[in-house]
Amino acid sequence: MKIPSTTPLFRSLKGRAPAARTAIGRVGSFPYRSPTWPGTVSRPAPERNLGVDYDTEWSRKYPARLFRAVVLDNVTRPVAHLTTSPQVRGEELLELLDPPAIFVANHESHLDTPLLLSLLPARFRHKTVVAAAADHFFDRRWKSHVWSLLLAAIPIERHRVNRKSSDQAADLIEGGWNLVIFAEGGRSPDGWQQPFRPGAAYLATRTGRPVVPVHLHGTWRVLPKGSGRVRRSPCTLTFGSPITARPDEDTRRFNHRIEAAVSALAAESRTDWWTARRTPAESAIREAQGPDASDWRRSWSLGPSPGQGETADPRRWGMRRIQES
Repeated sequence: MKIPSTTPLFRSLKGRAPAARTAIGRVGSFPYRSPTWPGTVSRPAPERNLGVDYDTEWSRKYPARLFRAVVLDNVTRPVAHLTTSPQVRGEELLELLDPPAIFVANHESHLDTPLLLSLLPARFRHKTVVAAAADHFFDRRWKSHVWSLLLAAIPIERHRVNRKSSDQAADLIEGGWNLVIFAEGGRSPDGWQQPFRPGAAYLATRTGRPVVPVHLHGTWRVLPKGSGRVRRSPCTLTFGSPITARPDEDTRRFNHRIEAAVSALAAESRTDWWTARRTPAESAIREAQGPDASDWRRSWSLGPSPGQGETADPRRWGMRRIQES
């Protein structure tokens, strides 16, 4: 607000400091800008409400659950079937399992989460939360809202132990919610399985709930890491037999057994049930993690890309996959 030079107020300010005239001249601008903070008063710490501090309780209320169920059954599920033509194995192993349970899966693609959720049996599907990386899915407010609503995602710290996120996950499991967790801590960069982190084993040991090993095969070819292009390709989702921690088994040993169970399912997707069960645990884990070789050899070993026949030259599609990623 500009003060006319003819007013008595302006004439009275002529001999004063410029700062005083400026302060009075800006009266009326407060509603359009942030107020100044007094220099003699200490500022409180800013409230953190993103990352592991994001409150997801609203996404488990009835209106959000109803919206999510409608989208999951009528949009996500048909799209997943159209894109991947999924083949589900081992679903009968869940018939006698009482929820809640912890579903531990490998992680090849962003497609894994909606595909797994849409293929869970109905009695698990609509009361399941997904452990999502706090630094990736909850680093922006809009992303936090979207993934909490669509996937019932909860933030999990994947780079270090965080008591708040682990306590929240344990409380939800004990409250009757199933949990989906990708134990590798991130998507595979080349389609091969990565070493498992012990978070799922810790939660299962703490809550006493069973772990259901799950293996997703082929989603990396549909939507690989670093690519924004979706390719149609068949996928296989395999459920394993539920396992629980033994009384004398610590988190590290139980985590190794979970990794071996998922690796056995990976071997089953490549061969058959009998051959996979005859493979020792250590050998199954090594095979699931791929050959210890150069990038193009590892890509070669995965098989041809979608749309190419089995007789395609593997050197061509192998190098193409490396360039695309």
